[in-house]
Amino acid sequence: MQYHNLGDSGLRISALTLGTMTFGGTGMMASIGDTDTTGAKRQIDMAIEQGVNLFDTANMYSSGLAEDVLGQALGDKRKDILIASKVRFPMGDGPNAEGLSRYHIQRQCEASLQRLGTDHLDLYLMHEWDGSTPLTESLQTMDQLVRDGKIRYYGVSNFSGWHIMKALMLCERHGFIKPVCQQIHYTPQAREAEYELMPLAADQGLGTMIWSPLAGGLLSGKYRRDSTNPDGTRFSQGWEEPPIRDEEQLYDLIDTLVEVADGHGVSAAQVTLRWILTRAGVNTVVIGARKDDQLRDNLAATELALTDDEIATIEKISRPALLYPYWHQRSAAAGRLSPADLVLHVNHLNN
Repeated sequence: MQYHNLGDSGLRISALTLGTMTFGGTGMMASIGDTDTTGAKRQIDMAIEQGVNLFDTANMYSSGLAEDVLGQALGDKRKDILIASKVRFPMGDGPNAEGLSRYHIQRQCEASLQRLGTDHLDLYLMHEWDGSTPLTESLQTMDQLVRDGKIRYYGVSNFSGWHIMKALMLCERHGFIKPVCQQIHYTPQAREAEYELMPLAADQGLGTMIWSPLAGGLLSGKYRRDSTNPDGTRFSQGWEEPPIRDEEQLYDLIDTLVEVADGHGVSAAQVTLRWILTRAGVNTVVIGARKDDQLRDNLAATELALTDDEIATIEKISRPALLYPYWHQRSAAAGRLSPADLVLHVNHLNN
């Protein structure tokens, strides 16, 4: 297992993180998984044995049950591992039961700590943008939680580029402790993050965590051209993340992933995970699984060595088109692009 600093912080995290969205299995999460405490203990042991030191959860996963299960399953192992949780989504029916207000963040942090059976979170993520709460209020609250020892570091998730830059600017202006990372969706099927979020992270020293790296299972190899959604998968039960905008391109990509996987005698899931781990700026990839054999397969991705040609083939078939102003930059500013600019532009300039 490789370990990376989370952005410009001193926190060392494993290249793979175990996600717990499958823990619990109630409400809207029922279609994703229903791993109980016994199963969670088994998966946690598998992950730790392979060197995983970060476990990712959220208060809204199964309405708090995932945190309960994780806390119970960890037991004494808590002292040796890192826990990340999140806040933003509804945790009740009242008008203040969601968002990034001081009221909601503080209440939910305390509730998460109680469910997890710990006195601090190693990483706390603002799970989604909240345009109804002044961003200064949210950042001041996170800053205070760090100073109070309730959390060690904090970050953002599902923010746009300008949201993050505004947050960093406000932290600079008010002397707040800054977020150290972003948790985003990024796969060979969905590379929108390359337009702004990945270059921003490179420029500002933000760490990057990847959620749903197999695109909800789309890139696992189970979904093939001209076949129905496999029974028991998220998409067979109405799951709609991520959106599929070009079905033919998706299946062309899947065909390529399967072909590369067959050449190595591994799964398409392993190839997908390994490819994401080769991308500049990616610190860790959050994996999760309904079944132990799926988790075992995902964990093995760190041992897979893809050739440069294989990495390039996957990159080329999934490459996003240059939107404005990037196509104009390619033609008019190619000689004066920064390293952060090249996160997006490098493949377009060389091919």
